[in-house]
Amino acid sequence: MPTLAGKEITGKGFGLMRYTIPGSLVPDDVAFPVFKAALSHGANIWSGADYYGTPEANTLHLLNRYFTAYPADADKVILTIKGGVINASTMDCSPEGMRRSVDNCNRILDGKKKIDFFGPARVDPNTPIESTVGGLAELVKEGKIGGILLSESSAATIKRADKIHHVSLVEAEVSLWATNILHNGVAETCKELDIVVLAHTPLGRGMLAGNFDNHEDVAHHANREFYIMFPRFQGENFEHNLKLVRELQKLAQKKGCTNAQFALAWLRAVSGKAGMPVIVPLAGARSEARVKENCEDVTLSDSEAKEIDGILRSFPVAGARYPAVAATLLEY
Repeated sequence: MPTLAGKEITGKGFGLMRYTIPGSLVPDDVAFPVFKAALSHGANIWSGADYYGTPEANTLHLLNRYFTAYPADADKVILTIKGGVINASTMDCSPEGMRRSVDNCNRILDGKKKIDFFGPARVDPNTPIESTVGGLAELVKEGKIGGILLSESSAATIKRADKIHHVSLVEAEVSLWATNILHNGVAETCKELDIVVLAHTPLGRGMLAGNFDNHEDVAHHANREFYIMFPRFQGENFEHNLKLVRELQKLAQKKGCTNAQFALAWLRAVSGKAGMPVIVPLAGARSEARVKENCEDVTLSDSEAKEIDGILRSFPVAGARYPAVAATLLEY
């Protein structure tokens, strides 16, 4: 495995989004033991954002409290932060916008932890990527961030950005029901430019973990309003996608592992193989047990990988990845 920020990466990441959802904040006495578990099981790349939560209670506030309580852990974590979001369809990734965001994040962290990698959550259609990355490069020179990441960027954008300053990380949705980057040039470009891919939403918002057996489970979920925004959880799309999930579940049962472990094992099997970059799943978890489950080392055989490829061809995913408003900021 390569190193990032002077630390060897393990191939296991930890997503922080669900800890600071407005109206559903996870208390510190619940969150901190899970963070400890993530580190103990090797998940040392932590991914957050200044818009995960409110301006008064987001990823940065939570991390400030954690690293205040456990200062020795700050040097064990590779911290990636995204910013630039104004609302669901508007970005400010101008050099001035990136500076404001970084300065605010560092103010909240208050020296408890350095931001190892920072970047825009999406590509700002009103700011050339060269300007965005040029502004971030200045922040790297000033020591305010350690390096640069991009998120949900096309191969062409990544190439343009990397000419201005090396991009260390690209965050993208990658999972058994989001294989876009494996075929649209993004993975190939990241391999070519020695960029690590952070796979967000590796369990398909819980779908691939087996959290939904039928549409009633979506309708009665505590976060129903969140899920029903996404086309893949709607009506006929959901029923169609459930067929894919059930086929994959059969293989997981045959393998003797959980659905989540099987989905994450597939990502780790793809990582680093011929023509592919290193891919690190950013699995979210809000319990120690789930962290342990997600970090379990499960290895797929070549024959199992071929079976999965066959299932993916036979059961293509129905529905767009994001709602129409959010999709306006996607490049693929």
